[in-house]
Amino acid sequence: MATATYPPPPPFYRLYKDYLQNPKSAPEPPPPVEGTYVCFGGNYTTDDVLPSLEEQGVRQLYPKGPNIDFKKELSALNRELQLHILELADVLVERPSQYARRVEDISLIFKNLHHLLNSLRPHQARATVIHILELQIQRRKQAVEDIKRRREEAQKLLKEALGTLDGP
Repeated sequence: MATATYPPPPPFYRLYKDYLQNPKSAPEPPPPVEGTYVCFGGNYTTDDVLPSLEEQGVRQLYPKGPNIDFKKELSALNRELQLHILELADVLVERPSQYARRVEDISLIFKNLHHLLNSLRPHQARATVIHILELQIQRRKQAVEDIKRRREEAQKLLKEALGTLDGP
């Protein structure tokens, strides 16, 4: 089988041959994918839902419900993680054969921390978009002020030029 360095384009380009004369002659783009789809052998969904820890087979260490105090729970899990790491160091020194349970406990804490942080991602995304939009508004206001200032300078120069042309 021969391969080309630059293979020919896919045959879809023929659908757009009259595009310059009539832009409406091109086919409509396909509709967005909704629901589940397969990509490279993996099943994916367009629903952006964070699965619960129970659905993943992991025990949840923080309280359930919609009103979670993230700061308090993250701090508590962080303290617990520090304690378990110190216990792991102690176990490795005194009873090295019993380290597996401590590592599993640390893994469980990390999974809970990770899940809590992932549940904050939508809020972080909204805050980031708001910040970007505020910066854009600020830059545009500065640009408008700069244009106004330059316009006033130009008007002033024109008046001076007219004054010198008219003469005394």
